Parts: sequence; structure tokens; C-alpha cells
Amino acid sequence: MSNSRVLSEVGLKDNEQNLHEGIPRSTVWKDFLSLIKIGIVNSNVITAFTGVWLALYFTGNGFLNNLDIVLFTLIGTAFIIAGSCVINNYIDRDIDPLMKRTKSRPTVTGRFSPAKVLFLGVLFIILGTMFLLFTTLSATIFGLIGVFSYICLYTLWSKRYFVSNTIIGSISGAIPPLIGWAAVDPNLDIVAWSLFLIMFMWQPPHFYALAMKKVEDYRAANIPMLPVVKGFSRTKHHIVLWVAALLPIPFLLTSLGTIFVIFASILNVGWLILGLYGYKMKDDLKWANIMFIYSLQYMTIIFVAMVLVTFI
Repeated sequence: MSNSRVLSEVGLKDNEQNLHEGIPRSTVWKDFLSLIKIGIVNSNVITAFTGVWLALYFTGNGFLNNLDIVLFTLIGTAFIIAGSCVINNYIDRDIDPLMKRTKSRPTVTGRFSPAKVLFLGVLFIILGTMFLLFTTLSATIFGLIGVFSYICLYTLWSKRYFVSNTIIGSISGAIPPLIGWAAVDPNLDIVAWSLFLIMFMWQPPHFYALAMKKVEDYRAANIPMLPVVKGFSRTKHHIVLWVAALLPIPFLLTSLGTIFVIFASILNVGWLILGLYGYKMKDDLKWANIMFIYSLQYMTIIFVAMVLVTFI
């Protein structure tokens, strides 16, 4: 066999191993981060930290004196979220190849075997539960409610069958601040439930905007997302209504001070103005992208602001 033929066959095998329908090569670390959906983990850890911080603040407990509780809470929350996302990837490996944004996941390319993925997901959830048990039983229960709602209520059930899947899926995404608060104070304050409401109401406009951007992906996978089933016009209405529902929430957080209430209200009004502007824009996808980017900034800014105002 000639050297050129050997090199050619080696190249083909390498391409088959590292490329999947035009997908670029990856590393084990990148595949791992994709598998646990590191973006979701990071954003939820931020909201869990805010829950812990505010619970310590309002109960008069010092942060450094309770650093062990903070670490157990954040590590436990990160693990259960990562584990839930891993199992989500395991379940969705039949539809992920149909969508451009998910076809590079290691569960699709074969770089991680299904058995290993399932084992990793279960392991992470067990580890996360163990860490949360070092805090309070309430925090642990909330963590398991989040796992159940994301894996069972959303991934296995509503995602594939109901246009309301995004709303149902919002339950799990709103749980982390409750985990954080309950790790310090099992008797949840109105502030804790306000954090839950913010996260619950934030998710539909955030994910509806994403669904508009990726509507062809969802259509190809036969996932009944709102833009696929009802169209862009109906989706716009829903986005605006959900953003408008956020307007009164800052007034439940008057204990954080007038500055925060004003700041949060400005963020809400700004998002609503952008939403209403979508009725004038001709480019729906451009508007959806603007709304999506604003939603990302909104979530980070408002939860960081809750921590910062406690120093004033």
C-alpha cells in the first residue's frame, strides 16, 4: 500500500472521528462543558448565590462565618444542575442531531457513550444532593424538585408534546434562588419568593426570543415551541406580556431599598420598550436577537444589583 493511500485512509478515519457532518473538532474538556451546559450552570449558580447572600443579610448572619454553608450550597446546586443537564442531553440524543445548534453535542457525535453520559448525570445529581444535605433539608428538597421538574416535567414530557413547555420548564430555572435562601433560612421570606417570581417570569421571554432565532431547528425536530406552533406575531404578544408581568415585582423588594426598586423598574421598563418596539420592526429575527441579548444582561445585572445594594 502506498504512503499516500495510508495517509489518505488515516485522514478519513480522523475526520470520521472528529467531524460529524461539518462539525469542527473538539476536546474532551469542551465536550464536557457542552454536556453539562456550563452556561446554564453558571447563570443558576449566580441566582443561588444571591439567594444565600440575601438570606444571610436579612437574618443577620455573617457571610464569612457561614462560608461553609455558602460553599456547600453553591457546589450542591452546581452539581444537581449539571447532572440534570447531562441527563437532558442523554434523553434528547434522538432529536439533537436534527438541530444545527445541538448536533455538535458529544451525545450526538458519539464522543461520549450514552451509558457514560447517564452514569455521569446520575452521579452529579447524587453528589449535589449530598452537598445540599450539609445545609438544610428544605434546600435539598427544593434541589430535588428542580431536578424532577427539569428532567420529568420538561424534558421527558412537556418539551415534546405541549406548546406550554417553556412555561413548565421555567419552574426548574426558578428554583436555585429558593435553594440558596432555604440553605440559610428554611422559612422562606417574601424576598425569596420574589426571586423565584423574577426567574420564573424572566424565562418565557428569554426562551421565546431564542426559539424565534432557532425556529427552523425546532421545526425540524418537531418540537412544539411557541413560534413553531403559533408563529412570530403570537410569540411577540406573549413576550411582551411576560415582560410586562415583571413590572410590579420590584415593589415586593422594597426591603432592598428605594435605589434598587427604581433601578429594577428602569430595567423592566427598558425591556418592555424594546418589546413594544418589535411591533414596528420589520426584521423579526433581528428584534428577537436584541430581546435575547437584553434578557441575558437583565438577569445578570438584576441579581448582582441585589447583592450590591446590601452594601449601601
